[in-house]
Order: sequence, then C-alpha cells, then structure tokens
Amino acid sequence: MSHLSGPFQSLNVAVLTVSDTRTLETDTSGQLLVDSATEAGHQVVAREIAKDDIYQLRAIVSQWIASTNVQAVLVTGGTGFTGRDTTPEALTPLFDKPVEGFGELFRAISYTEIGTSTVQSRAVAGFANGTVIFCMPGSTNACRTGWTKIIAEQLDASHKPCNFVPHLKVVDTEVAPCPTRS
Repeated sequence: MSHLSGPFQSLNVAVLTVSDTRTLETDTSGQLLVDSATEAGHQVVAREIAKDDIYQLRAIVSQWIASTNVQAVLVTGGTGFTGRDTTPEALTPLFDKPVEGFGELFRAISYTEIGTSTVQSRAVAGFANGTVIFCMPGSTNACRTGWTKIIAEQLDASHKPCNFVPHLKVVDTEVAPCPTRS
C-alpha cells in the first residue's frame, strides 16, 4: 500500500458504457461518471458506448491503456449474469494487477443499499500499463455508489493515508486528446 499523498492532481479519465441499447442521450450512468469526474476536477478525454462484445470492449480499453493520455478508465455495464454480460471476461485479462478490494468493497457498500442483490454484481478493477480500470454495474445508482464511496477518493492525490494516483502513468500534456472510435 502506498502511503504517498499530496496536492490534488487533475487526471485524464476515459468513460466506457457497455450497452446494446443506450445512446449518448439515454446514457445516464455514463453521464453521471462524466459529470462526477469533471466536477471533481478531472479531465474526461474520451467517452464511448459499446455493445457488450468481449473483443470490442478489449479493443477500446486496450487503446486507452496504450495511450499516453489516459490514466483512469471508468466502465459501466456488463457486470451482471445475463448471457450478454461479459465486461469482467473482456477486461480482466488486460490487468497487470487486479484490485481485488474494489469488488469486495463495492459489494459490501452495496449490501447496505440493495441487500443480497449485491451478489449479482461482478464489479472488478485493476491496473494495466499505469492505468487504473474500474468496472461497475450499469445502473446509475451503482455508478454513484462506486464513484462517491470508493473511486473519487482513490483518484484524489490528497486522500490519506493512500490513493492510486502515485501508481498512474504521467501524461504528456503536449499529447492530443485520446482518439475516439466512430
């Protein structure tokens, strides 16, 4: 555990919504994450909506991991148990190091909100190439819980006794914004 903390640093964040039906106009969960990151002082440098397809999800997130401009990825959707829910299967193979505590803590906190239904959440997180990736359920309330009760503090360099910021890649401020796919 890193015990480094310091002044707040604006991070570059990418947001991915995994859904077969949502659009930018109807994506309340992704918008909540965009708004929350922005209100916290971070820069949202990329946003995508993708169908729940293992290889499409891996392609998008791999591009962000490889980018010199993305430090954190927030993923909403695809963490349940339906046949189409494949976010954990798609993204955990990309992790250099899993953050087991994220899923555990997310479900513990969610238990106070939704009871035993929290066992149906397969929320996961991990690090890849100096990028932290958080995968949350697709509900707006789940994203609010993940952001306000876990992620916001871990993406804040001033949070003590420790946070994830010292483990993230340093971005090149001269780099153009991360490309988004059409």
